[in-house]
Amino acid sequence: MRLLIYGFGPYRQYEENITEKIVKRLPKRRGLGRVVFPVRLQKSQFIEAVKKYKPDVILGLGQCSKGSRLRIESRGINKRRNDRKERKKPIVPGGSRWLSTNLKIRPGRKARISHDAGDYVCNFSIYVILDFLKHRNLPARFGFIHIPHDYSLARAQRFLLGAARNIQTL
Repeated sequence: MRLLIYGFGPYRQYEENITEKIVKRLPKRRGLGRVVFPVRLQKSQFIEAVKKYKPDVILGLGQCSKGSRLRIESRGINKRRNDRKERKKPIVPGGSRWLSTNLKIRPGRKARISHDAGDYVCNFSIYVILDFLKHRNLPARFGFIHIPHDYSLARAQRFLLGAARNIQTL
């Protein structure tokens, strides 16, 4: 099984991104693609990674500025904006209002299910990748976890490794 795990680099007031640290610390192994994307609303960077790695499973990680628990995102919404002052615009004009993730990740006690990934780059990546998989009729499963910026790195890594073990047994 080929697994692609991605996170993001620093953005706005955050000089570090917990997801970049997690992705870079993942052990290298065959069948595992690791990508740290720059924080940009650019469809091609996500699509090119999917094309390059041809994953069976994609797990996205995003940093969130609020909350104290991990959030397992259930969908990507067809809305985006660069900052709160902008009006929201569709990611794909005429596209589905939202697209559901299809990778089952059990939240356990440390996480919760979320139905709103925001309207910035995390949600953008979710929607773009799901739309690409849908229109290419690709069977890859996709999931996304938001991690609070001040969350324990060790706890986040344990959760992610547990989720990855469960993915491999599905």
